[in-house]
Amino acid sequence: MADNSTGKQRGKPFEKGKSGNPAGKPKGARHKTTLLAEKLMQDDAENIVNAVLKAAHNGDMTAARIVLDRIAPPRRDNLVRFTLPKIERASDAATASAAILDAVAEGELTPAEAGEIVKLIEGFVKTLELTEIDERLKRLEGKAGI
Repeated sequence: MADNSTGKQRGKPFEKGKSGNPAGKPKGARHKTTLLAEKLMQDDAENIVNAVLKAAHNGDMTAARIVLDRIAPPRRDNLVRFTLPKIERASDAATASAAILDAVAEGELTPAEAGEIVKLIEGFVKTLELTEIDERLKRLEGKAGI
């Protein structure tokens, strides 16, 4: 660190753990260049779209892909169909998990698909458990006159 031998300090003293610029850049603020680029694109958007459509009609496959990606974007995951027992209580999750393991063993689901479904079940079970705890708490408070 630099030694301030004159004994004078510029600005406010530094406080450990506090930013020197607490306000910082406002949330959502964008760079001037980004704003300019957006303005330029917005002013000419109709011409650009028409040019891409015309190129696609003339057989330009890159332009056709751009158009199709906007109209019908590719799915990020696949639809899976298999039999899953209904889950009404947290204890039903074990039966559902067994059904998922069976589906993986039979080749109906990939392990990755099964993992995602298990995450959904875990989230649902947590919701069920919290609902049950809330109901118990309300009953206890009612008995205690709270």
